[in-house]
Amino acid sequence: MPTTRVKNKQTAYEFSNNVHETTHENVDDLIAEYVHEDVQWHGSAPVDTLAGRSELVSEFWEPLLKAFPDLEKNDYILFAGEFEGDEWVCATGNLVGTFENDWLDIPATGHATWIRYGEFHRFEDGKIAETRTIVDVLDVLRQAGYQFVPSLAPEVVIPGPTTQDGILLDEQDEEDTQQTMELVEGMLFDGLNSYEEEGLENMGMERYWHEDFMWYGPAGIGSTRGIDGFQEFHQNPFLRAFPDREVGHHDSRIAEGNFCASTGWPAVVGTHLGDGWLGLPATGNSTDMRVIDVWRREGDLLAENWVFIDMIDLLNQLGVDVFERLRENPRSVRRSSAP
Repeated sequence: MPTTRVKNKQTAYEFSNNVHETTHENVDDLIAEYVHEDVQWHGSAPVDTLAGRSELVSEFWEPLLKAFPDLEKNDYILFAGEFEGDEWVCATGNLVGTFENDWLDIPATGHATWIRYGEFHRFEDGKIAETRTIVDVLDVLRQAGYQFVPSLAPEVVIPGPTTQDGILLDEQDEEDTQQTMELVEGMLFDGLNSYEEEGLENMGMERYWHEDFMWYGPAGIGSTRGIDGFQEFHQNPFLRAFPDREVGHHDSRIAEGNFCASTGWPAVVGTHLGDGWLGLPATGNSTDMRVIDVWRREGDLLAENWVFIDMIDLLNQLGVDVFERLRENPRSVRRSSAP
């Protein structure tokens, strides 16, 4: 007989698969089947927080399905775990559809669009009772031909695990799970937090990461390869911009098999003290960052890292209101041609 954890994973996976058969006119039926009536939904800007199934339908799913009528929800990583007594399922992948009608004031393109997402679902009695999710809205704008900040590294359609084994619907080996969690926690709480004492070159990243690991970042930052690429195009610019940054609160941190993930609202806090990150001058503003991280362990090291940052919310804290600029003067942020 399947365990509660296995049932929760199967439920989350079924929900994703059924999105393609759903329209904006009947999505309330899908949500009622899988989501608790009093769900707490924490999303990325500009949607932010929603309370209850009715708001989730009217404020997120109906507008999304009107904009992308043929939408698919394709998980390429899905696993589960327990955090502070609660059962969570983590998933990441791409929402894929034809951008036929405007969404969040973004003009429709008529083109296929990939909407990258990371999500955590907390389950109660077999239904989703809480969700924390980040969709890469800045990347949707990029695909529509708009650019607000210069990207630090290439912006691409993010792939799933190179091993093609990210959907963990069955129980996983407990020793593998424990090894993955210990590696990630060492990297988070020992490695990354040693910057102030050790400096970038002496943080010992080789203790945690494969030499050629892939780091898949959000739009505005881009993706990097290897420890050198990660430090040159993301870590070093980010630490110069936020030298006092700290790993903050985690709302959930789970591992299963070779995969681990964490999320926090906020997960990282820091003061914007350095010039140049994303082409922006230092503001001196205190920031809190909504983040979802997903890692894949290979052997004794981490080989891939899928990173979600609510960039719309973060840019807003740095004085860049993306949607105000889009509404007031769209031509000033439109590139000469869409990608």
